[in-house]
Amino acid sequence: MPIHIERHPHGSEGLEHVVLVTIDRPESKNALDLYHFRDLADAWKDFRYDDELWVAIVTGVGRNFMSGADLKTYIPQITKLAEEIGKGDVTEIDGCKLTDGTRAVLRDSKIYKPIIAAVGGPCVAGGMEMLGGVDIRIATEHATFGVMEPKRGLFAGGGTTARLPRQLAFPAAMEFLLTAEAFPASRALELGLLNEIVPEDQLLDRAFDWARRICANAPLAVQATKESVLRGLATTLDESYEIEQELSKKVFASDDAKEGPLAFKEKRRPRWQGR
Repeated sequence: MPIHIERHPHGSEGLEHVVLVTIDRPESKNALDLYHFRDLADAWKDFRYDDELWVAIVTGVGRNFMSGADLKTYIPQITKLAEEIGKGDVTEIDGCKLTDGTRAVLRDSKIYKPIIAAVGGPCVAGGMEMLGGVDIRIATEHATFGVMEPKRGLFAGGGTTARLPRQLAFPAAMEFLLTAEAFPASRALELGLLNEIVPEDQLLDRAFDWARRICANAPLAVQATKESVLRGLATTLDESYEIEQELSKKVFASDDAKEGPLAFKEKRRPRWQGR
């Protein structure tokens, strides 16, 4: 299956609560058809609702990350799906829904668990859309980034025009959006799109290192922190303070909030339960 799901990769210590999602369609530079958008969307859904999973890493095979829709197959597939649904007889075909594409690229996903992207090649179109829903971004020097839809007379409607100006300085976001050019990893790092650039043979190891660092923290506190940030960015400052207070009460009422200070007092590693 071209969307591979690997729980606690390598069984390594510190990765027990990590899932690795790998896009494996090198014949199309990891562009996805209707069925693989469905599979990727389902992978994100499973991650969101599985309490044993705290962090996800998404990557692509070889020197590829994700380049959006495979236009040779996706357009006729989505057209047929829309026609069938339009008849009113079905809401999906083979488990595929019209919303799978936007769900796959994490548009309005409400996933408050951390997601790490390990980018080893072109990250354009849907790949760039999905990157906007990712928290930590690591790339190799071979990676490229671009919102290139306007070059084809198209529009990036998977969240990029909404998220990028909220995540980068305005001039940097508009450089991506208006030139529709592919930027090297070095420029993407300079503009604030990436956390770091690493050697190709260290890409996944570095992603695992980030995952371990995050998993060392209490999962409820981490998820509440991400939720507070994302919900707060979508509202006023006063309302974001209220969201912060709401989430703070939940975290301080958790068992993990008792375990953290106790572990500190006993000079040992905390045993997080996620409740």
